[in-house]
Amino acid sequence: MSWVLFFDGDCAFCSRSARLVARLDTRQRVWFASLQGKLAAESGLGGMAAKTGGSMVLLREEDGACFTRSDALIKLAGALGGIWHLARVAVLVPRPVRDAVYQSIADRRHRLASAVATCELADDGLQARMRE
Repeated sequence: MSWVLFFDGDCAFCSRSARLVARLDTRQRVWFASLQGKLAAESGLGGMAAKTGGSMVLLREEDGACFTRSDALIKLAGALGGIWHLARVAVLVPRPVRDAVYQSIADRRHRLASAVATCELADDGLQARMRE
């Protein structure tokens, strides 16, 4: 099964998170695309971050299913496998609670990355798995 992780390409926190996921995804099941990019626009996801108040959208390529907020993170943990697979137990926490935690971090993501003065470019591992 393959996935596309759409992230806010204008957000340093989100870009760093995408690079981390690329390093952790040893099975290379996850591809990456910016929410501001062509693929997001063609998929109808261009405005998804604004609609959900979040910064990431996970798309399952096999059936086009979209996951946002905490559901996206739980599905992503399953896709990464290994020890990350255990994070799927978070599904036992009621969605409103999970989403509130997610939203709290999403609302502060620009401040969390404010220590980075410049936008970092994607490293080679992430760049090779980027889709337009």
